[in-house]
Amino acid sequence: MALASVTFFALALIAIASAVGVLIARSPIYSALSLVLNLLCVAGLYLTMNASFIGVIQILVYAGAIMVLVLFVIMLLNLDALPSPSDIGWTPILGFVVGVGLLAQLLYVTLAGLGISLEPTEPVTTAMTVENGSADTLGRMLFTEYALHLQVAAILLLAATIGAVMLAQRRFA
Repeated sequence: MALASVTFFALALIAIASAVGVLIARSPIYSALSLVLNLLCVAGLYLTMNASFIGVIQILVYAGAIMVLVLFVIMLLNLDALPSPSDIGWTPILGFVVGVGLLAQLLYVTLAGLGISLEPTEPVTTAMTVENGSADTLGRMLFTEYALHLQVAAILLLAATIGAVMLAQRRFA
């Protein structure tokens, strides 16, 4: 097995373990730190697939800036009094999981009925990955083909930031 494959599977296993750690950690700080490890592993997965720009952006934006904000919010809210796992009603959670599964099946059957294939039309090669993963190609796609999506995401982030500031002001006022 090649070194890249071994690295990929090792990072994938660590990412899965850290995702489980996010869910089962008792402390919100440990959960956030497990999420940082998960995001770093995902960045490593991008790097093993020759998508270096996306991997570096993953580290800078998500593992760096976003997680620092999450840690500040956790410390600001003082989440010491969390409910114990025995207090959580598992019926709504099970209903949600079953509902998502049924929705996924319904979407798959609907797309298959419309003749829309979920399989790629042509095989993805390493050269295509390197070409489409460059900063130039991503920038052109973001500001031309996906400009509306980018603006909607920016407005959502702005609204979330304003909401967080207003909640913090009300708490300390």
